[in-house]
Amino acid sequence: MRLLLQEEDTPLSREMQSELFQTEQYVQMALQYLRMEKMTSDLVFARYDLDALIRQAVRKYAPLFIRRKIILSYEPVHCEVLTDEKWLVFVLEQILSNALKYTKSGSIHIYLSPDAPKTLVIEDTGIGIAPEDLPRIFEKGYTGCNGRADKRSTGIGLYLCRQIMEKLSHTIRIESEMGVGTKVYLGLDTVSL
Repeated sequence: MRLLLQEEDTPLSREMQSELFQTEQYVQMALQYLRMEKMTSDLVFARYDLDALIRQAVRKYAPLFIRRKIILSYEPVHCEVLTDEKWLVFVLEQILSNALKYTKSGSIHIYLSPDAPKTLVIEDTGIGIAPEDLPRIFEKGYTGCNGRADKRSTGIGLYLCRQIMEKLSHTIRIESEMGVGTKVYLGLDTVSL
């Protein structure tokens, strides 16, 4: 299907490519949800160049950045993290997916926090998260007012991110302001193994 759609460059084929990409995302999320039950036996910890992991996630979403004219501001990071590559890349992809979904125009900025070593920040200029939704965004199935308006949100993405980050002994927290944007903080220091 993807090959057929790549042969043509029409508005319809671009829309179909976008829908196919979204469907693949939902399938990937469902598979990760199922795998998470046996995640501890699937973990392979090693030291990874964080920059290389970020680039994997960004590369996956490059066509969406281009198509949606979203500016990516990325400051290469020069540090190693002790983590599982597959699972951390999934978290990065999920956070980028949300940032793209809720940023109609504007930018997404990826950088290391100047205040905390090994804390990656993914910041968008999207619609933001309502203050009453923030305490519940990591609950399984919770979509909040933005998710209900979007109709395609599952309420599983951020739940998976929190569960995965805990199993990796990392942290995740989110700050957001309606109409301004959202900052996701990924604490990649290894807390305990």
